[in-house]
Amino acid sequence: MSKQITNTAKLEWSPLTEAGVKTDGIYVKPLRYDDATQRSSTFLLKFEAGASYPNHNHPAGEEVYVLEGDVRFGPDHLVAGDYLYTPPGATHSVFSRTGCVMLFVVPQEVEIL
Repeated sequence: MSKQITNTAKLEWSPLTEAGVKTDGIYVKPLRYDDATQRSSTFLLKFEAGASYPNHNHPAGEEVYVLEGDVRFGPDHLVAGDYLYTPPGATHSVFSRTGCVMLFVVPQEVEIL
């Protein structure tokens, strides 16, 4: 993979769409697309107030940095400036009462439970 610079200020937020998954109020800005896996493994997500993502498994783990707002990953409450590492095989749902923006690194597609 070659060097890439993504100007996030010039990207529009797009609704997150996943077949069979309720993603109302969740928006994405892909930062790095991986041709080998045909997906973006590094991206920004924005949750509107009250948005949620269902319980899911992380086969290859996950890294999250909260840029704005607050969010719950299962029982864990995170606020702007918090970092979360989810190890491979761990599960959680995600919910933001007030809305948030987060940076994600997800090496492998999640599995909805």
